[in-house]
Amino acid sequence: MAALTGLERVSGDVARRPRPRAWRGLVFALAAAYFLIPLGTSLWYTIHTPATGVSFAPYGELLTADGFVRSLTLSLGLALATIVLVLLLTLPAMLAVRLFAPRLRPVMEVICTLPLVVPPITFVAGIGTTLRNGTELLEPTPFWATIIAVQDPGFPVVLVLAYVVLVLPFVHRSLDAGLRTMDVRTLVEAARNLGASWPYVLARVVVPNLRSALASASFLTLALVLGEYTVASLLGYEPFAVWIVTVSGSKGQLSVAVSILSLLLIWLLLLAVSTVFGKKKEGK
Repeated sequence: MAALTGLERVSGDVARRPRPRAWRGLVFALAAAYFLIPLGTSLWYTIHTPATGVSFAPYGELLTADGFVRSLTLSLGLALATIVLVLLLTLPAMLAVRLFAPRLRPVMEVICTLPLVVPPITFVAGIGTTLRNGTELLEPTPFWATIIAVQDPGFPVVLVLAYVVLVLPFVHRSLDAGLRTMDVRTLVEAARNLGASWPYVLARVVVPNLRSALASASFLTLALVLGEYTVASLLGYEPFAVWIVTVSGSKGQLSVAVSILSLLLIWLLLLAVSTVFGKKKEGK
C-alpha cells in the first residue's frame, strides 16, 4: 500500500508539471520576425541593386569612406570617457548614501531620474546658451581657456558632460539593482575592521560583487553615446551617429551598411561580456 501511495504521488507530481505550450513558440517566432525581418530587409538593400545585382561593395567602401574612422574613433573615445566619469561619480555617491545617509536615497533617486523629464532639445539649448554667454563673460578671466578647451572639436569634453547627464538614470538603475542583491554594509564593515582602506574596499570588495551591474551600466552608456544625435548635431560636432545621417544624404546604401555593422558590433560586445561573466560565475 505504501509503495502504491508513493507511485500515485509521483504520477500526480508528473501530471502537475507545466507542459510546454504552443503559444510560447508562436510568441518567440513573432518576436524573431519583428527583429529579423527589418534587419534582413536592410541587409538586402545594402547588397542588391537592380543594375548590378548582389554586391558587397558598400561594406568595402566603409574603410575608405571619408570621416568613418574619425567619427567612429571619436564616438568610442567619448563613450569610454563617459563610462569612466559616470561610474566614478555615481558609484561612490550611491555607496555613501546607502551606508551613511539612507534617508537621502529617495532624494538621490529623484535627482538621477530628472534627465528623463527634460527634453533633449531644451537640454542642448541650455548648454549652447551657457557656452555662448560663458565665453563672453569669462573672457577677461583665466577660466576662458577652460571653457574653450571643453569645446575642442578634436575631443569635445562638453559632449562627455552632456552624455553623463543623459545616461545618469540608466546607470543609477543598474547600480541600484546590483547593490540590492548584496549586503553592502556587512561587506564594508568586515573589510574596514580588517584594516582595509576605503579605496581598497571600493576596488577589491564592492566592485567585484557589482561586475554584472557595472557591465550593464557600461553597455547602456555605450549604446546611448553611439546612437545619440540631437545633442552632438545641435552643438556642431560630428561623432558616429551624426556622420551616419550626413552620409545618408548622398549614399543611402553606405549609411544603412554602417548602421547594420554598428548594431552587430554592439551585439557582439554584449555577447562577449555575457559569456565572460557567465564563465566567472561558473568558476565560482
